Amino acid sequence: MRFRVRKFAHVLERSGLALAGAACGVFVGAHVGSSIPALTTQGFLILMMLSGAFGFYLGVDTPPRPFHPHEEGTPAARKIDAAEFLTAFGTFLATLTAFVSVAIIILREPPHIAWTWAIMAGWVAGVAMQIIAGTIARARK
Repeated sequence: MRFRVRKFAHVLERSGLALAGAACGVFVGAHVGSSIPALTTQGFLILMMLSGAFGFYLGVDTPPRPFHPHEEGTPAARKIDAAEFLTAFGTFLATLTAFVSVAIIILREPPHIAWTWAIMAGWVAGVAMQIIAGTIARARK
């Protein structure tokens, strides 16, 4: 019984992260779509929602690398954990672009189009990093 409750709690947590990612995708999509006429479609908003949900589901709750205290100080211990770095930086970048998008929407201050493209690029890069990090973390033995 206890195992099922823990498993359910984990699925519930990951589902909440996916919903947060989808909400971030809506905000970025709303800002970018309102600034770039070619991207003002329902399909674009759905794509942004799905990419955010998928990225946050896979990339935020990654299994950590095993810790081996006997390797401390060796070259193996000095290696950067790619999955840990990518998930941290990708999550920061994706949520930063969502935060900026919300601020732009609320303040009703249209930025230069270059900033809108930078926000879109930051969102795509952040979500891609999360997906790659989740894939790396789950593929390791």
